[in-house]
Amino acid sequence: MNEVQNSGMIRRKMQAYWYRFGRWLCKVFCVLFFRLRTYGQDNIPGEGPFIVVSNHQSYLDPIFCGVGVHRDICYMARDTLFRNRILGKAIASVNAIPVKRGSADLTAIRKVIEKLNLGMGVCLFPEATRSPDGRVAAFKGGFTILCKRTDAMIVPTVIDGAYECWPRHRKLWSRGLVVVCYGEPISSAQAKAMDDRALADLLTRRIRTMQHKWRKKLGKEPFDYSSEAEFDNNPRPDGR
Repeated sequence: MNEVQNSGMIRRKMQAYWYRFGRWLCKVFCVLFFRLRTYGQDNIPGEGPFIVVSNHQSYLDPIFCGVGVHRDICYMARDTLFRNRILGKAIASVNAIPVKRGSADLTAIRKVIEKLNLGMGVCLFPEATRSPDGRVAAFKGGFTILCKRTDAMIVPTVIDGAYECWPRHRKLWSRGLVVVCYGEPISSAQAKAMDDRALADLLTRRIRTMQHKWRKKLGKEPFDYSSEAEFDNNPRPDGR
């Protein structure tokens, strides 16, 4: 092994240690301030690429989703966050990938596909923006290219309670209970057999079903989606 290869290996090891230390710090923060509870970690594949697809309720959602995942995972973050040198280096060190909002950022998509082809995980929020009321909006279909061009398993994931702790109209968060549940994965073969809109709709239904279940468990009023004709307000337990 030459000096360049050795240096690269050391750098990768240091980055891995830093990532795990950062995840531990985030977990402590989430438990102390939000009493974070995570469920369904056994649905995260033990090996191979995977995509965590989640609803989006607050700025802290990438942290809430990431601390319960026992494997390294990367995130897509808007490119403006990287303009601050300190913040940019910090989020890049925990596998954040800059993406331009409002357009198809092919560079970011290629980087994510590259990470998935290396067997890593990726966390996505297909609503593209934080919920204005805590409800799960119909997912946009652009993310499905990542499912179709890789062999990644898809893990439907629901966050509940984050909206109450930090709604988009409030400047600072408040303490509360946040629940994250990782659902039964969708295989790469199943995803590739569906068209983009059907896959996006299936994931929307699955995550709404999971949200309905957890809000009832927590003694909250479930959201009513019956006014949206394309979705059943009382879907089957499997989300289909």
